[in-house]
Amino acid sequence: MTVTYALMDPTGNVTALIETPVSRAEQPAVAAKVMDLEPRAEQAGFLSHPGGCDIALRMAGGEFCGNAAMSAAVRFCARAGHNTANVTVRVSGVEHPVAVEIEKTADSLWKGAVEMPLPLSVETAALPGGMALPLVAFPGISHVILETPLEKAEALAKDWCAFLHADALGLMFLDRKAGALTPLVYVPAADTLFWESACGSGSSAVGVWLAQKAGREITVSLKQPGGALTITAAPEGPVILQGTVRFLEEKTVNIEI
Repeated sequence: MTVTYALMDPTGNVTALIETPVSRAEQPAVAAKVMDLEPRAEQAGFLSHPGGCDIALRMAGGEFCGNAAMSAAVRFCARAGHNTANVTVRVSGVEHPVAVEIEKTADSLWKGAVEMPLPLSVETAALPGGMALPLVAFPGISHVILETPLEKAEALAKDWCAFLHADALGLMFLDRKAGALTPLVYVPAADTLFWESACGSGSSAVGVWLAQKAGREITVSLKQPGGALTITAAPEGPVILQGTVRFLEEKTVNIEI
């Protein structure tokens, strides 16, 4: 199979956007092959152009991803020759398209703002091991927020994902004093577990949780290994994620599945 994909860098969370049509059944295998070829890539998704939106994105594990949504919007703008645009992106894990504002700021560099889906719930969850921790559930992915280190985090991410019956689970290690966030994300359908450079939905989960604790709208910038993401969140919504996306390169490869 000949596959064309674009490598995008949203705040270090390098994403392979596969543009060749691939059947749903073959997507996990194709994504795994592409990621084997691209050690920088932390995730992969598949682009299409159905009606009712500007561009559609299905992540390899069927999860939702704000960083990938911004990347898909940038790819649409680059293809259409737009330097600024309001783009509607249909993303896996959510029922309705999300709105993404895109502006080109330099050669191959864009800034974006995406209106994130509202959380399904914000609660304190009792987890195996006797831990009670904040849990923010979005369509397509849930996030546990931790303010202390956790031994065997990778194993617990998988165990807690199964316990919660989540489509995907992030463990968001938050240092409020430093304004820093370290994301660990497990996607069972794609069998991927990454300490990510940046996590858009995880950052949004932290923003929503902090807004509810404060009882008012807040804006917070969270330093992550790949750079900073900014979230504006109100206790009842909306939730706006802001970041940057850099186009790295486009490749065409032959793979066997």
